[in-house]
Amino acid sequence: MAVKKKIAFFGIKYFPSRGGTSRVAENMILNLVDKYDITVYCYKNEKAKNHIEGVNVIEFSEIKLGSLGVFIYYWMCCMHIKIKGKYDIIHAHKIDSFFFLNALSKEAKVVATAHEAPYKRDKWGKVAKWFFKISEKRFLNFSGTKTAISKPLCEFYKENNNVVVKFIPNGINLMGKIDYEGAKSFWPKNLGYDEPFVLFAARRIMGTKGLHTMLKAYKKIDYKGNIFVAGELDNYPTYIKQIKELGKGLNVHFLGFVSPLPTLLALVEQSEYFIFPSETEGMSIMLLEVASAGKPIIASDIPENTQVFDDNHVLYFQNKNVDDLAEKLVWAENSSEDFEVLGKHAKAKVESQYTWDRITHEYCAIYDSI
Repeated sequence: MAVKKKIAFFGIKYFPSRGGTSRVAENMILNLVDKYDITVYCYKNEKAKNHIEGVNVIEFSEIKLGSLGVFIYYWMCCMHIKIKGKYDIIHAHKIDSFFFLNALSKEAKVVATAHEAPYKRDKWGKVAKWFFKISEKRFLNFSGTKTAISKPLCEFYKENNNVVVKFIPNGINLMGKIDYEGAKSFWPKNLGYDEPFVLFAARRIMGTKGLHTMLKAYKKIDYKGNIFVAGELDNYPTYIKQIKELGKGLNVHFLGFVSPLPTLLALVEQSEYFIFPSETEGMSIMLLEVASAGKPIIASDIPENTQVFDDNHVLYFQNKNVDDLAEKLVWAENSSEDFEVLGKHAKAKVESQYTWDRITHEYCAIYDSI
């Protein structure tokens, strides 16, 4: 029996996943663990060691110092790799971890996967954005294997930097289990379980998720239905204050961060439709997961969304355009049968093209060639 290659996942913070990059990595690992000896570097968590059978875990305590704390965490992971790690391959994820690519390359073959250009997000200050651009430059100058989950990002690097980055899309593991009982724990106390609602969800609620655009559009059409908003509310108090002001006069219910995924998908299944108004993304796992449930979706027409689905799958509105979104909301309310057909088309496309059992073959080909 051949000896499995030892692969370290670097740049991951949450294991089990809390969404975003960590969910991408977790889905990959689920489909790679039988073929490779995988170690995940992550924040300390009581569930980490037993989360996925056969996966080794190296944990470090989270340092609550914002971006500086994340940098220190990556540095500690890098030092552990240099001193104790004996890996064939290191798979680095996220631009901010790429500051350490040169150091990692001295220890093993390195694959670097960009998930987005984080300096485009409003959550970061000037210093953090400056750091991201330095890390991105190291990625672009890096001689190892470069991939990205976003086709527009690959095209951007080619056009602006003349650097070829291999596009490998995100995917999902089709869920067999939906946790309806778990969803009840997030249900608004003053609302019956049979009450209809529309759903918005994100891990963290911030400006670039576009929730303000959505609420303005609902106000414009004088919407009377229930609006469920899932996501962390404690990171950007000024923005959350704005959101709660916009929510006045609407039936908005803030659920907090909904986890694990089977619980979130139960809410998706029970919703009338899902709204995804993000102003910028990498390639959204959330969009794929919602589509896998077959529910109709209204989404912003950013390139990262339209690279995945076209008008036969998703009802698109012009990014940041309240009036256009309001028109699409009215159409969705008045054309529910046609809208539901779009959801079925999106589900079929995810199942045929965006499952990890297909996509991980591309990563396996890279691992086996280096």
